[in-house]
Amino acid sequence: MNVMSVLNQIMNQAQGGQSRQGSQGGMDVNQMMGNLGSQLSGGKGGSGIDVKSLLGGGALGLMLGSKRGRKMGGKALKYGALAGVGVLAWKAYQNYQSTNQGQAQPAPVQQGQPLEQLQGADQERRGLEILQAMIMAARADGHIDANERQLLTQEIERLGPDDELQAWIQQQFDAPLDASALAHNADSPQAAREIYVVSAVMIDEQNPMERAWLEQLAGALKIEPNLARELEQQVLAAS
Repeated sequence: MNVMSVLNQIMNQAQGGQSRQGSQGGMDVNQMMGNLGSQLSGGKGGSGIDVKSLLGGGALGLMLGSKRGRKMGGKALKYGALAGVGVLAWKAYQNYQSTNQGQAQPAPVQQGQPLEQLQGADQERRGLEILQAMIMAARADGHIDANERQLLTQEIERLGPDDELQAWIQQQFDAPLDASALAHNADSPQAAREIYVVSAVMIDEQNPMERAWLEQLAGALKIEPNLARELEQQVLAAS
């Protein structure tokens, strides 16, 4: 399945069309790091988030609920955290280790690599986990109706997924919202943190149903409250 092609385009929408793919089809890690650094430092350069483009629609806009009349406002800015999600999750973990445990950083192989550093089948598998988390979080308030689902399906088709991925995406709209099943698919602690980060990006923290989903997911992923707070702070810092 060409999941990373679709995920890259969705992340590209989050940055208003500024992201680029690497020469071998993976994510351009240098670009991601540059964009993330600009965001974390409050930069306003070309790697910033084009909010107008973000709110204009596309798969991301539909998934985030811009067609459902949500109050986007400044909250829209945090969607830029979708680009560089692995780096954000890893940085949050490092901060958590330093602040709460005071222990030496474990070797990366013990925790799993960030999404942006994976290659080939490993990146595709992680990308599938990330996309599944995004869809479940978007469904957490129960407001995707038949018309919106059709629009989103058409938009995703435009992004060019293969038949297998298209069928998988349709299954995600019909599958029960199951935090345990989503957590079971996480192939490493780093994957669990990335699933939490993208879910935190997608939800409206003012919506009780969506907030409850995020808390349920944290429990299923075995993410401690202090780490969950650090992950959410990284999302806000990337705004």
